[in-house]
Amino acid sequence: MSLAARIEKDFLAAYKAKDELTVSVLRMLKAAVKNRQVELMRPPTDEEVLAVVAKQVKQRQESVEQFAAAGRAEMAAKEAAEQAVLEGYLPTRLTDAELASLVDEVIAATGAAGMKDMGKVMSAAMAKAAGRADGKLLSQLVKARLSA
Repeated sequence: MSLAARIEKDFLAAYKAKDELTVSVLRMLKAAVKNRQVELMRPPTDEEVLAVVAKQVKQRQESVEQFAAAGRAEMAAKEAAEQAVLEGYLPTRLTDAELASLVDEVIAATGAAGMKDMGKVMSAAMAKAAGRADGKLLSQLVKARLSA
């Protein structure tokens, strides 16, 4: 089953169960996927749907941080709950050790020697991580490895 079909099935199940949080989150996600489909002028692949989900998760994470900084705990909690629903559609995250070994592997494969090769390493590492790692964390790790 494709990811878009799974989202649709879960949306219908949540709607029938009257799960308001899940229904609203999946409704927004379906709209974002539909917008992506309109941009592409074809049905999106699972990887493209995964990218949309990852973007939605990142937006929720940034919202949680903004609301927490502004002292709006109830809004931060709502955004965190939405983020948790969305993360159910992402593949499992890489552990710190797995991420470090992935970065070392990519550095060895690309033959990167220093910071000037960071772009090359980052593009290869992001392709390998494919939604299973946070870009900011990956960037910090690559920077630390290349500057050492």
